[in-house]
Amino acid sequence: MIVIGIRCDAGPKIGVGHLVRCVALAEELTARGVDVHFLADLGGVAWAGAQLDQRGLPWHPAPYDEVGLVAAARRLGLDGLVVDSYTLPPRHSAAVRAAGIPVLAIVDGDTRGQSADIYVDQNLDTALKADGEMLIGLDYALLRSAVRELRPIAAPVHGAVRTPKVVAFFGGTDAYRAAPQVARLLADTGVPFEATVVAADDGLRADLLAVPPGPGQRFEIIAPTDHLPKLLAGADLVVSASGTSTWELLCLGRAAALVWVVDNQILGYDKTIARGYAAGLGRLGAFDVTAVDVLRTLLTDPAARTALAAAGWAAVDGDGVRRVADALLSTARSRR
Repeated sequence: MIVIGIRCDAGPKIGVGHLVRCVALAEELTARGVDVHFLADLGGVAWAGAQLDQRGLPWHPAPYDEVGLVAAARRLGLDGLVVDSYTLPPRHSAAVRAAGIPVLAIVDGDTRGQSADIYVDQNLDTALKADGEMLIGLDYALLRSAVRELRPIAAPVHGAVRTPKVVAFFGGTDAYRAAPQVARLLADTGVPFEATVVAADDGLRADLLAVPPGPGQRFEIIAPTDHLPKLLAGADLVVSASGTSTWELLCLGRAAALVWVVDNQILGYDKTIARGYAAGLGRLGAFDVTAVDVLRTLLTDPAARTALAAAGWAAVDGDGVRRVADALLSTARSRR
């Protein structure tokens, strides 16, 4: 049996994006009979740990240094290691490769010095340069099975027969408190909608309850849920942060309005908007009247939503995990 390790982290400030795309790859690998082990610091985020537990994925504490990582790799009998982290020192991946174990690094526009046999960058128009095999672009987007199973056979066509259903979510932790700001933008449109908004904690829930809906507007506030993909599949409009979840929305053919929250999201945000895959609301904390106008248009114009849905659906086919798993397993088997 092939054994693959995954070194990634999550946390209240880090968020859960790295973990989510690694879980997607782990699902594909285990479906092929691969033994997968996570070596991770989940930062006390209960939802993150539950994703591993629900799938029966073994979870080991993140080794402190490169010596510990190599020792863990040898103890587990790893045939390969996946690294997905903005903070892991590059000497860790270099040490694993020096021990004869191939490394696949999941990156976002910058290798951050990681040493790898394979680099995966699922972002648009990346000019990544590194030694090793390069898997670049939306063809390698790593999406969970819960998302891929809900992909429609054709892009949705929107009509004007119902009050638009909106879903707003901002990752597993919403570390920058985006949900209340976006709820206020929605209310300021002055048009009817039914919105489900994910509140990552009790403080966010309280802030959301303080946002008064206008006539014909309704907010339902929910805790983070494993059923989010199903909620998304039934939404006419999704509002979210630009990031790894964007590719899930495109795969599902959802009309999406994005905000950028931190600086490393700017490039992906700009390119996604420029391609017509999603609408842009601007920077969190610096919204202006334009953001309200964009939301009002999307809520009242089914043709505008249809255009976004069609462009996004065509851009992400959902087979990225298969392509990445093929490359990883081919390299792992060749080194055995």
